[in-house]
Amino acid sequence: MIETAEEFVRLRTSDDPAEYRRAAADPAPQAVWFELVERYPEMRFWVAQNKTVPHSVLERLAADPDPDVRSMVARKRKLQPALMARLADDPNDGVRHGVVCNASCPPDILRRLASDRWSTVAEEARARLEDLSDDG
Repeated sequence: MIETAEEFVRLRTSDDPAEYRRAAADPAPQAVWFELVERYPEMRFWVAQNKTVPHSVLERLAADPDPDVRSMVARKRKLQPALMARLADDPNDGVRHGVVCNASCPPDILRRLASDRWSTVAEEARARLEDLSDDG
């Protein structure tokens, strides 16, 4: 378990692969995640990448000014559908692409993204919908 924001920063910036992996996989108390978001903006992307980060923190990061952070949130498999739907309307193409690439993206959101203004997102959404219809 990661006990402090400073410990997360140390793990994430370490040259030791085992420590680096801990930053991506170990849980931390919710207060530590929020402290990281507040005090270490350069770590927000890496907070979003952590496999155990709680939904409450993802909700906060989904509104981050950095589109790379929002894109990382959009790719989280455990993302709740309401938050995924909100990110599907993001003004940044990369964030919407993150949603369409999310393996957990529900068909209703894929249908919406099938007419996205960025052809890459629209084509990917249509291909995913076609795959779903082939499976079902």
